[in-house]
Amino acid sequence: IGNFSSKPKMQRARAAFLTGRTKSLKFRTMQLKALQRMIREKEQEISDALKLDIGRVKESDEVARVSDQDLALEELPKWTAPHAVEKTLLTVMDQVYIRSEPLGVVLIIGAWNYPVALILQPLIGAIAAGNAAVIKPSEVSAHTATLLELLLPLYLDRELYPVVNGGVPETQELLKQRFDHIFYTGNCTVGRLVMEAASRYLTPITLELGGKSPCYIDKNCDIHVACRRITWGKFVNCGQTCIAPDYVLCESSIQHQVVEEIRLTLQEFYGEDPKLSPDYGRMINKRHFHRVMALMEGTTVAVGGESDEESRYIAPTVLVNVAPHSRVMQEEIFGPVLPLVCVQSLDEAIDFINQREKPLALYIFSEKQKVINRMIRETSSGGVTVNDVLLHFTIESLPFGGVGQSGMGSYHGKHSFDQFSHRRGCLVKSLTMEGMNNVQTTLIINKIKFQKHSFRFLWFLTEQKQASITGL
Repeated sequence: IGNFSSKPKMQRARAAFLTGRTKSLKFRTMQLKALQRMIREKEQEISDALKLDIGRVKESDEVARVSDQDLALEELPKWTAPHAVEKTLLTVMDQVYIRSEPLGVVLIIGAWNYPVALILQPLIGAIAAGNAAVIKPSEVSAHTATLLELLLPLYLDRELYPVVNGGVPETQELLKQRFDHIFYTGNCTVGRLVMEAASRYLTPITLELGGKSPCYIDKNCDIHVACRRITWGKFVNCGQTCIAPDYVLCESSIQHQVVEEIRLTLQEFYGEDPKLSPDYGRMINKRHFHRVMALMEGTTVAVGGESDEESRYIAPTVLVNVAPHSRVMQEEIFGPVLPLVCVQSLDEAIDFINQREKPLALYIFSEKQKVINRMIRETSSGGVTVNDVLLHFTIESLPFGGVGQSGMGSYHGKHSFDQFSHRRGCLVKSLTMEGMNNVQTTLIINKIKFQKHSFRFLWFLTEQKQASITGL
């Protein structure tokens, strides 16, 4: 992959946006329907590219994450309509409303772990909001990136939604240009570079990052169900999911039971040998294979641990008695390795979470409402799911995004539309009824006088009270 023509594409997108055709509700609807058609008609091509990039047999998980266009098509007339707001006494005869307007030309930088969904979901929001968008797929998922560069121009407006493929040089060149918004999905290291580049033009950004998402298991909950759900969320896509449970916090009294339940669930999901399962993926490349294998050095493996460098296979692995300072606890794992960290109480679990960077997701397994409430109230994370994992991502009415080191900004559903829109406050007055201005001016002057006298009176009372205290 290599394409150094990003600047002309950016310039054409800007020129096309300035024609105003993206502002038409009909045009936006047409583009969103074209995306629907692409996903439906090119299902097999998408599946083949995902298989080559990440070892995924079916594209269903990927396409299931691209459902925002249905909601956008249904709600777009309502979202784009001017929204009347409350008036004051001085504007009772005027029009006062908020108008959602496109930002302009936006840059969408995707990630490799869900290379279709993490491009198309923000793109849906950008199109719905009336923007032009330059699309930069991840070069790591090379087959999918090439496919998107081929397919998107066949279905969408070629000038308004160009695809720029390539590696670090192409991304750097893109970031030197002036966009009206940058939407980046990836890791914190690159996120900082994106933020630094955006600061040159004071460009607003959305950063969808990651972090070590904790999973707390209360000893009194249904551990069988909890471990079954955790196993699914952790090992789907070979653990390469930004909101996968990164580690488990539990009391030592249930650690053995947690291990055994995960072991049995893994056998149910992937058979005796996950390497032969058509439902179990692979690491994206050998660099990430070696990175994850290095994280396990010096740890105690209770389940799995097997690997094959040539096929980039790492077995679903559970680590026990993991020390908080161990290497596997210092960075996001982003692979099929699940450390179990023992704590003595709920208080210790909360302290453990709060001593670290704010995660993208928090998972709580408990049947006690007091435990759930304390965990939510006394910690901070991008999102929370209780008694399951990942599912908050699928709720279009919930904003999805991080906080602190796990990101900034949010999207999904209407939140995507809002993220790519400028909410413009509008006041429309009439040139008639000029006599009302005299009344308004008088009211304003009287209000200022009243506030001035009130301040003087309060100051007088304060001085009197201070004098009394001094006298005492």
